[in-house]
Amino acid sequence: MDAVVVGSGPNGLAAAITLARAGRSVVVLEAASEPGGGCRSAELTEPGFVHDVGSAIHPLAKASPFFSELDLERFGLEWVSSPAAVGQAIDGDRVSMAWCDLERTAEGLGVDGDRYRAIFGPLVERIADVVNLSLGPPLRWPPRPRLAARFGLEAARPATGFIDRFRTEEARALFMGHAAHSTLRLDQPFTSGFGILLTVLAHGVGWPFPRGGAQSLTSALVDLLIELGAEVRLDHRVSRLEDLPPSEIVVFALTPSQVLDIVGDRFPARYRRRLQRFRYGPGAYKIDFALSEPVPWSNPVLADAATVHVGGTARQMVRAEGAVARGHHPREPFVLFAQPSLFDSSRAPDGRHTGWAYCHVPHGSTVDMSKAIVDQIERFAPGFRDTVLAQRVSTPADLEAGNANLVGGDIAGGSMAGPQLLLRPRPQTNPYRTGDPKLFIGSASASPGAGAHGMSGHLAALTAMRQLG
Repeated sequence: MDAVVVGSGPNGLAAAITLARAGRSVVVLEAASEPGGGCRSAELTEPGFVHDVGSAIHPLAKASPFFSELDLERFGLEWVSSPAAVGQAIDGDRVSMAWCDLERTAEGLGVDGDRYRAIFGPLVERIADVVNLSLGPPLRWPPRPRLAARFGLEAARPATGFIDRFRTEEARALFMGHAAHSTLRLDQPFTSGFGILLTVLAHGVGWPFPRGGAQSLTSALVDLLIELGAEVRLDHRVSRLEDLPPSEIVVFALTPSQVLDIVGDRFPARYRRRLQRFRYGPGAYKIDFALSEPVPWSNPVLADAATVHVGGTARQMVRAEGAVARGHHPREPFVLFAQPSLFDSSRAPDGRHTGWAYCHVPHGSTVDMSKAIVDQIERFAPGFRDTVLAQRVSTPADLEAGNANLVGGDIAGGSMAGPQLLLRPRPQTNPYRTGDPKLFIGSASASPGAGAHGMSGHLAALTAMRQLG
């Protein structure tokens, strides 16, 4: 056997496909009874209601340089896009919308329209370059140095400073909702980078999702992998190196703490100490809803977006995310809400709908955030509670129990703060190499980080193939 990949999430499958396409013999080992990691779907509430177990909306998967070259549509993958990529609930029926059309978005921002168009228009035109800068290998000379310099200078700014160029709350809140995906305090450097990338994706590829659920993306990747002659072994937990079949190299699509538990003293002491200092970030508290009808938003235009940021004003989102960073639980959390069944009838029985919501909480939190999340949705959708037929709560502990990569409920594979934003899992020229020349890390804990884009696994596999010669 040439290669073993541990973990069958998007990164693990991307690593395996990269190796198999190069003619290498590959086996993927997955501890769970089905592949996908956080990219799975299941009937979590009631029969017939299909919910996404982890990730639900996939702009990074649609834009991924690696996934884009695989022709996954041949294996049944179908992307669904709503007219608006994102809706931002601000106050009562006051909203702003990131339409997939940049011009329409700019027109809706009033006096900020020209500024919005001037900032994001050139980046949307160069979306492939922006994505490659964001998802490509770190510590390299960029292929478009001038664009990289412009993008880097803007991305390095705190989101709170970036929005100072806007005058309207509509534009300020819209950008801040995107930046809040960073799971960082929004006055920290580099939080603008998240907002810029997600804004560019909104107008460049939309914020789509797979028809039938996130599992459809996993199924397409697995089918391709099997066609390439690789093998996926389920219910195969790896707790130590002896659990691995003999191979030339191993790619771990796992976080550093799990890799350390498996490898033990095989790593040199210095490398072990560096991985032990890897920091995990805030957790997530998630609720899946089975609904009797669409969400009764105060402003019905929010029904044009599969994703709604239920966060209020920019200042309110800054306050909520700042509280989480300090280890507190906000009374009005920033809630990310997805309503895919409005655009994909396969998600729920006729006339019924699904909802998916989560908020950020301190790492490993044990506080019940159900009421706070529902209250926040109800704030912008009076009567929402009356539409709930059933719900399924996933605490940080539940998330980790279902997927060991979600340590303490951290859905980003590790904190994005400080050097870990770019140099993951530790500062080194090639982040995928470890203290053992046969072992590699290709999870979201390695560059470029979180998202169902598969690039961490793909880049780790390319590194591993150089080792194989």
